[in-house]
Amino acid sequence: MTTPAVPTVTLDNGVAIPQLGFGVFQIPDDETTAAVTTALEAGYRSIDTAAIYGNEAGVGRALAASGLPREELFVTTKLWNADQGYDATLRAFDASLAALGLDHVDLYLIHWPAPARDLYPDSWRAIARLTAEGRVRAAGVSNFQPAHLRRLIDGSGLVPAVNQIELHPGLQQSELRAFHAAHGIATEAWSPLAQGAVLDDAVVTAIAARTGKSPAQVVLRWHLQLGTIVIPKSVTPSRIRENLDVFDFALTDADLSALSTTDRSLRTGPDPDTFN
Repeated sequence: MTTPAVPTVTLDNGVAIPQLGFGVFQIPDDETTAAVTTALEAGYRSIDTAAIYGNEAGVGRALAASGLPREELFVTTKLWNADQGYDATLRAFDASLAALGLDHVDLYLIHWPAPARDLYPDSWRAIARLTAEGRVRAAGVSNFQPAHLRRLIDGSGLVPAVNQIELHPGLQQSELRAFHAAHGIATEAWSPLAQGAVLDDAVVTAIAARTGKSPAQVVLRWHLQLGTIVIPKSVTPSRIRENLDVFDFALTDADLSALSTTDRSLRTGPDPDTFN
């Protein structure tokens, strides 16, 4: 199979991120190396992990063994809630970098706003420093709501390059995506398939039947045509390859219109306003 050319999204600071990457949420560390190796062999170049996943070392082993030049890889990791605060963020970043075996990451995210802790503005100052030092190429957040984003922008002047949010046809987040668009923030989708919960929607299965693609491929194609950065996760080699095979077809305007009606406020993860 020839490696598909994955389009990139240029972030507000000029850094380019592959629009389709590989997520490693809930993959045990000892299985992560094999999964990431399969993904890299299939053609993925963007890998998304997090400190709380406990598998940064497994990602690092796969990156080191791949023989791929560092500049061809895009590596994202995330700051966990318990490590928020200025000094704690700097220490947590050093620990993540050591686990990954890298001298910089391409994107570093505050994993959750954890509003009751009220430390995310301090963490953001630390990430701004890491970015100025060149140890982080792009600074971003995950699961931030408009009020959280506005506070960071007003308080620091540094606009998050990315907000990684739960996003899929069952939870379309149109108000948040509009805020992103107005402020030059790229939208990245975690749980892009709602852990499978949207794959048997009638609209999705009808489009899959017509196009000869799987329901998962239809949903990933929807994300791409929205302009979203998307990071599907799988440990199954055939599924890892299938998720990347979404560049040889397109959804019609009628398909997109039909999919816009499938929003049902379906959260598979926590509510960012209350999760601490």
